[in-house]
Amino acid sequence: MHKLLTLLLISLVFIHHPKTYLPDSDRAKAVRKSVWPKLQNELADKGLKLNQSIYIRIFKDENNLEIWVRSGMKYEFFKSYNVCYFSGGLGTKTKAGDGKSPEGFYTIEPKQLNPVSNYHLAINVGYPNKLETIKGYTGDQIMVHGHCASIGCYAMTDPGIDEIYTLVYQAFQSGQQKIQLDIFPFRMDQEHLKKYATNSSLSFWKSMKPGYDLFEKNHIPPVAAIKNKEYFF
Repeated sequence: MHKLLTLLLISLVFIHHPKTYLPDSDRAKAVRKSVWPKLQNELADKGLKLNQSIYIRIFKDENNLEIWVRSGMKYEFFKSYNVCYFSGGLGTKTKAGDGKSPEGFYTIEPKQLNPVSNYHLAINVGYPNKLETIKGYTGDQIMVHGHCASIGCYAMTDPGIDEIYTLVYQAFQSGQQKIQLDIFPFRMDQEHLKKYATNSSLSFWKSMKPGYDLFEKNHIPPVAAIKNKEYFF
């Protein structure tokens, strides 16, 4: 009876958790065939496993995108990529057509992959997120993509997006349901906050800082909630 119940529970798991559909294309397949073996070797060289969850951070003032890979209960730094171009300087996007690139805490799901983008390969960052929607911010289709040119998105070189896109795809393929992408104006230490103390975005940046600090301390992606129309951790 116990064995029968176990089999029934397993069956229900498979019924209610179908394999997630991953958008794909001949272009994306060719890219994976080219870069995935190299990435596998690089992961192994750092003692990181292939089927682990990933976490992504962007720092605007450094033009830097970081990939972190789960190792045990924490995440380990894997690799960084140069952001070829973003528009609007520091400060987050608030409305369609403002030419700004967003800052905040975002979630990527498989449906946000675009393997047939006009900009080579693209990943929708998830702007506007829940907080931005509450605030009435407008605009959409903000991407991390290739071709090194953009307004409002984060443009990478094609070789850069090839690797980023492949790492995201493989994480989903291995069972990760959502990938966290956190976009900061800069590394949120006291030195930078002092440097930008007169910036009109300072209050918003201070609301982001606890999330940044949590990851710096624990190497576990922070969970951003919302309280009084601000991020809360």
